[in-house]
Amino acid sequence: MADQLLSTVSHHSSVPDNYVRPESQRPRLHEVVRDADIPTIDLGSLDVSRVIAQVGDACSSFGFFQVVNHGVPDELMLSLMAVASEFFRLPPEEKAKHYSDDPAKKMRLSTSFNIRKETVRNWRDYLRLHCYPLEEFVPGWPSNPASFKEVVSGYCREVRQLGFRLLGLISLSLGLEEEYMVKVLGEQEQHMAVNYYPKCPEPELTYGLQAHTDPNALTILLQEPKVAGLQVLKDGKWIAVNPQPNAYVINIGDQLQALSNGRYRSVCHRAVVNSDTDRMSVASFLCPCNSAVISPPEKLVGDGSPAVYRSYTYEEYYSKFWSRNLDDEHCLELFKASDAQEA
Repeated sequence: MADQLLSTVSHHSSVPDNYVRPESQRPRLHEVVRDADIPTIDLGSLDVSRVIAQVGDACSSFGFFQVVNHGVPDELMLSLMAVASEFFRLPPEEKAKHYSDDPAKKMRLSTSFNIRKETVRNWRDYLRLHCYPLEEFVPGWPSNPASFKEVVSGYCREVRQLGFRLLGLISLSLGLEEEYMVKVLGEQEQHMAVNYYPKCPEPELTYGLQAHTDPNALTILLQEPKVAGLQVLKDGKWIAVNPQPNAYVINIGDQLQALSNGRYRSVCHRAVVNSDTDRMSVASFLCPCNSAVISPPEKLVGDGSPAVYRSYTYEEYYSKFWSRNLDDEHCLELFKASDAQEA
């Protein structure tokens, strides 16, 4: 089945029919806003109260932001992108060892999004890794390239700490104690998607990844430094998120929208492709433990602000998310409180 991978073909002269979106669902790249003023937050600032306010503003108005001076070493970010690129350049027979279309597998190389359910595919290959606890999962990771396990595991440790720091800022921005989100999310799982988007002969016909929100709590995205592809939806318009040197894109996942009682937005985003060059990105996901109960804190409920979503476990949510297509309605809509539905 590894022959399904786009990265096994060195050149694509046209887009196969099973990647072509219906006319009404195409990306309309000429309509994308390319010069939007996207929030960039300097985590190295000594004015902590200002940083907290900026985080709150970005989470409520955009649902995402970029961070600089975040503490992850620049050289580690470069090493990660280099070893990821090296992995996707491996011979097909080497990559075939890791191929699977089973979403339940903890480590797998696959293509599109959920190839078992889709009628139209996405122009993407990806390596999906579970990353916490590292000692449990690293032995099963690829041994080729030789430096893969060392570089990726070192990177995972750094990103996890950055994620906890961001969750602290998000808690404070909601008027909660700094540790609130970290505590309520439990012993958080950590996943990674190493995405490879080959250059595409007809980028107007397909997506790297169609519009969706993330089912987890927080996503930390490392983009290719010189190749744009991420776009987010704001006020009905798609906005290009152009890469900044040594920056991360942070986006709020569905669980933080629920925990903030709808104050913060799980942003709808997509990846588009281009005809000039390959693109890579590495998305790191912090996820609640399966048994974590997702319910808004008392401080954010009441005084005319009833709970927007019913209480549920993350295991229940994640199971529902993977049983659907990305094209379906926002999964959170299925968890609205009865009062909110009636309203």
